[in-house]
Amino acid sequence: MAITAAQVKELREATGAGMMDCKKALTETNGDMDAAVEVLRKKGQAKAEKKASRIAAEGICLIAQNGDQEAAVVEVNSETDFVAQNEKFRTYVAKVAEQALKTASEGIDAFMEEPWIDDAAKTVKDSLVDMISVISEKLSIRRFQKVVAEDGCVVSYLHGKGRIAVIIDAKTDVVNDAVKEALTNVAMQVAAMSPKYVSVDDVPEDFKEHEKEILLAQAIEENEKLPENKRKPQNIIEKMLIGRLNKELKQICLYDQVYVRAEDGKQTVAQYLKQVGKENGTDITVRRFVRFETGEGIEKKVENFAEEVMSQIKH
Repeated sequence: MAITAAQVKELREATGAGMMDCKKALTETNGDMDAAVEVLRKKGQAKAEKKASRIAAEGICLIAQNGDQEAAVVEVNSETDFVAQNEKFRTYVAKVAEQALKTASEGIDAFMEEPWIDDAAKTVKDSLVDMISVISEKLSIRRFQKVVAEDGCVVSYLHGKGRIAVIIDAKTDVVNDAVKEALTNVAMQVAAMSPKYVSVDDVPEDFKEHEKEILLAQAIEENEKLPENKRKPQNIIEKMLIGRLNKELKQICLYDQVYVRAEDGKQTVAQYLKQVGKENGTDITVRRFVRFETGEGIEKKVENFAEEVMSQIKH
């Protein structure tokens, strides 16, 4: 059966696969469009397996939001930043975020087996395989998190076209533009300053004890390096230890951080929220925040492009 240019064009537009790949798939299936799509999907699976050893540490984080009550953030990784800026890839990640907004799954494995938002005959995993065949790079849906407000609102902030994504879950009796603007400012603070906890009360005791051990060891070592007549007694070292720990906690706890847009350079985030709450007749409490940064914790592979090109020439 002769394959027409129109058939090739239709299949290419439907799958995003290469022109010759589309023609071969149509030839193999005698022009059956659905069967040809399946052939390309299977080839996409082969490509995905071939690329499995590569490191996908680039990509983007995107957020989907449903009014003031629900938001979900996803991180989808690619091998190169070039692909991360590809419009097809970004559109796909936006769909994954929509999927996360509607999901009831709590873990990534269950999420990957869900029916795909655009085609219930496929799973989320199938959709990823399809996108790998289009992009021709290793891609990975790394993580997602859904946030639902109970008696307040959620706000979100995206930095650097998806390099960092933040969701704030806040308790407040008033949800107006001023309150949401303040919470967006706090989301920007989270993006910039990367706190670990909302307040000191949220810091686990084992974390505090671990940090105390480290700070005590540092203080003792510093003390021993001093001339004997200038060394500090144990009780002074312990007081120094408390001061250092409190200083460290202020750096990692959102409420205690200096608000980055404070005019006096002294106002903390907690004081800023109290001020805005008073102006709007409510108390504003950050219940939790979610911060995703693309590629955090992934060891990036350093490529020697000259060697890579030469190896391709030799083969």
